[in-house]
Amino acid sequence: MSIAMSIRLIAKDLYRLEKDVEQLEEALEQSPAEERPGLEEKLRKARAERDRLRAMLEGSKEEPPYRKPL
Repeated sequence: MSIAMSIRLIAKDLYRLEKDVEQLEEALEQSPAEERPGLEEKLRKARAERDRLRAMLEGSKEEPPYRKPL
């Protein structure tokens, strides 16, 4: 698997997670009080996973330290 292919897969997963987070935020706003704890937990996990993938994608864009000029 090439690096470009891996980056593309990470980007696809990141897009999916961003949509999931948006949907969970909307559901949380419209949910009754008894459903909120479960939705808040799902939203917390989705945000954490989204942030992890975002960091991976951003890290893949940086040049390695040995390629940076002195």
